[in-house]
Amino acid sequence: MARPDTDEEVWRYSRIGELDLDRYAPLKRQRATQTVVQRDLSAFGEMSAVVVIRNGWIVEATASSDAVDAGLYAGPVGDAPDGESLLGAAVDVPVDLFGHLNQAFGPEPLAVVVPDGVRLGAPVVVVVLTDGDGAAVFPRVLVRVGADASADVVELHTSTNVDALVAPVLEATVGRDGHLRHALVQELGPRVWQLGHQAFRVEKSGRLEAFSAGLGGDYARTRTDCRLVGRGADGRLAAAYYGEHDQTLDFRTFQDHAAPDTTSTLLFKGALDGESRSVYTGLIRVRPEAVRTVAHQTNRNVKLSSDAWAESVPNLEIETDDVVCSHASTVSPVDEDQRFFLESRGVPTVAAERLLLEGFFEDVAAASPHPAVATMLRDALADRLDRRDALADGASGSAGEGAA
Repeated sequence: MARPDTDEEVWRYSRIGELDLDRYAPLKRQRATQTVVQRDLSAFGEMSAVVVIRNGWIVEATASSDAVDAGLYAGPVGDAPDGESLLGAAVDVPVDLFGHLNQAFGPEPLAVVVPDGVRLGAPVVVVVLTDGDGAAVFPRVLVRVGADASADVVELHTSTNVDALVAPVLEATVGRDGHLRHALVQELGPRVWQLGHQAFRVEKSGRLEAFSAGLGGDYARTRTDCRLVGRGADGRLAAAYYGEHDQTLDFRTFQDHAAPDTTSTLLFKGALDGESRSVYTGLIRVRPEAVRTVAHQTNRNVKLSSDAWAESVPNLEIETDDVVCSHASTVSPVDEDQRFFLESRGVPTVAAERLLLEGFFEDVAAASPHPAVATMLRDALADRLDRRDALADGASGSAGEGAA
């Protein structure tokens, strides 16, 4: 398959021309170490299962006895019940070169299977760690939530300070009357390139809540496909992202309505500082058979620097009547009227902007599937705002010294 090129519409605005694939290579089987999990998972409390994927290899997979007794499977797909049927269940063929590379070189797909009628009371947490310099990493997570079943699955993508390429794939299917709450928190290092794909398929009366936080990476791109294939299926997508320095955060979304009476909502919000960039391209597609569809798509961006840049391109493709669809996008600086309102009541400018940014992201944080994920997002945003405040304080101090 040919390498992507910015002449292709799907790669327009991307930095794909900068990627040198020859710099990276897959690693051999990895072993677990005492320090492999760098994040404290205690905030999740009880967990149905914890899985650690290191440089694409499953190095740890443990599940609680209650979850196992209920029928949960979380481990290598080769040992999963009916494991072969999980591959390609949500996406027929890879959508791009990186999907093909994942299919060819992904060493050990993870399967998370929740049988019909099983309702997990605690999340399945998957830590995806990249710590190999020069590594090409191809993690693959396969999730099946059965009919009338429910589960929370949280993916935490992290890395050390390495130069690496990560091309993750998620395939998730939600059975009839099933409910999947999925979250992905991406905090990769500043030299990592990530090109990922999420594919969700929701059956009749099933429900999906999918949340993403895009915080790290040099260039980080995620394509999300949400296909609603059964009558009454519901898909809710939310994301928060914060760019700083010269990061590029790239999101492509597809809300595909392929059955009657389906609903979808999308809310993506981002803030961009320094010379960072964001790209959002979204499509709501309503197929001829998808009558009485209700679909909404919203992308909001706040520029915190004159050198930051955001591209927002929402689209509709409607092939039937009797639908309610909308899309909206904005790219703007911090609202001057709101900032002035706070300043007029004695709030310093830096503190006023911080309050407005925290409020800007709050509805997205509230959409996360687990309180621990919301806390992670708020903490990550606080760290970035602390750095921004420190720079602002330093600049004002230097200006004051110069005036003196």
